[in-house]
Amino acid sequence: MQISKRRFTQMLAGTGLGVLTNSVFASVAAPEAGVEYKALRQPQAVEASKKIEVIEFFAYYCPHCYALEPILAEWVKKQGDKIAFKRIHVLNPGVEAQQKLFFALDGMGKAEEFHNKIFEAYHVKRNRLMTDEQIRAFIDTTTIDKAAFYNAYKSFTVTTKQGRSPRVMADYEIESWPSVVVDGRLQTSPSMAVRGLGRVTEQQQNEALLPVLDFLVSKAQKEKAAAPK
Repeated sequence: MQISKRRFTQMLAGTGLGVLTNSVFASVAAPEAGVEYKALRQPQAVEASKKIEVIEFFAYYCPHCYALEPILAEWVKKQGDKIAFKRIHVLNPGVEAQQKLFFALDGMGKAEEFHNKIFEAYHVKRNRLMTDEQIRAFIDTTTIDKAAFYNAYKSFTVTTKQGRSPRVMADYEIESWPSVVVDGRLQTSPSMAVRGLGRVTEQQQNEALLPVLDFLVSKAQKEKAAAPK
């Protein structure tokens, strides 16, 4: 009897975590559109560059984004000049202050410097960063230029970006996070990377995302190279 690759992977998934790790990576060796990733209905504009744009949609309060961060950061580091990586903090009712914090730091060129510190503040030190007062308590622990930060935090630019967030999320078809969009048109996520498999751990989901991202970056590179000049 002939067994499909996906069915075989599902069968392996029930035999133990040691085998499951191998089966996870076997299933994402050749990602399929509509399964491990999807094409956006309307591709979004990207900067003209040899680099492939990769955007992570995330939230500081999100435990899944926190779990993914070290794995994704290592992947980004290994890509070197192949990609142009950036993050967009999603908008969700009740956490507007976290998004403002990200936009303010991003506008100052400080988002990367404080990224892990903010995750730690929320998930380890239990500063929920839900109010301006809680944001101030966090900022007071840093060496950032306080006046420059609060000017950015209260700025028209940040307010405008926050107002545009629902449209941006709709354009990129963001319904859950973390999600990653490659080249403005190919979306994936840890949960998408292991679709069709049995029960997996969050660590395995996150690790399975990486070969899917490798595939999508390579796909975008090849298509860009083949496109008419």
